[in-house]
Amino acid sequence: MTRMQSSLYSVLRVLLTTALLIAGTSFTTASAQSDTITFGAPPWPGITVKSEVARQILLDLGYDAEVMNASTQAIMKGIAKKQIQVDMALWRPQHNELLDKAIDKGEAVALTSNLRDALYTMAVPEYVWDAGVHSFRDLDRYADKFDHKMYGLEAGMAGNEIMWKAIKSDTYSLSGWKVVPSSEPGMLAQVQHSMDKKEWIVFQGWQPHWMNVEFDMKYLEDPEGIWGGPSTIYTVTYPEFPDENPNVARFLRQMQVPKEVQSRWILEYSHNDRPADEVAREWIGDNRGLVAQWLDGVKAADLKRPAADVVAAAMAHSQ
Repeated sequence: MTRMQSSLYSVLRVLLTTALLIAGTSFTTASAQSDTITFGAPPWPGITVKSEVARQILLDLGYDAEVMNASTQAIMKGIAKKQIQVDMALWRPQHNELLDKAIDKGEAVALTSNLRDALYTMAVPEYVWDAGVHSFRDLDRYADKFDHKMYGLEAGMAGNEIMWKAIKSDTYSLSGWKVVPSSEPGMLAQVQHSMDKKEWIVFQGWQPHWMNVEFDMKYLEDPEGIWGGPSTIYTVTYPEFPDENPNVARFLRQMQVPKEVQSRWILEYSHNDRPADEVAREWIGDNRGLVAQWLDGVKAADLKRPAADVVAAAMAHSQ
């Protein structure tokens, strides 16, 4: 399967899963089997591999675990219904409204932050920056060059909503602009196409991600602070999960991912076109020291053997 076919499959799977979640349909065995840990993952490269790394570690420990793709909003509905156990892709401040609402309603808890000092905002090619677009305040001055468009991710994403609100309130004089939603592969393909032709484009960018290595790009300054500055990515679950699964919860709390590590995952999976399970397995085998830190005090599913020893033995056996 080519990357384009894989991306299309992922998008279709997300749309189907989202529809099932909204309809309240039990689409996996997770809702009927409390011993299955289901990770909800938006179809973004970083969270895809991060969730796969966690899944493989839990499998080595003797747990049943799976990764299910869906939109962020659908995943949060699944967590509220306990059909999904874990989401490792909640960005603060961008997802503040969604996450705070779920927490206030008693539908979710933020278990831990798994990555700090991330960034999620709008970006432009370096040649656009060099032409004078350094800030959101500069956009409208060059609106015709941008065709009054800004490119975002799938409909309902927090970044899209931030920009729609800015357009509606005429923040940065953006009234009359529109947000063009797309899948991540679709948006990045548009960025690459525009850059190849030296056309002007403003798009949602974030780090960690391979785009920061492969694209000559700059993040726009945000004097009004509508994007909230640097981000922290959280691991979220439903409120009862930590008490029901204290051993797994300890592992998840300790799974802190350096930005450089996640960027490497994204590069290997998304840019170098390698399967997520292959990238995850290789990384676990090559980074047993960090994995051992995540597993400090954690046991195998039998609650007897040290988890780090079990994972190390599993890796030795698989090589």
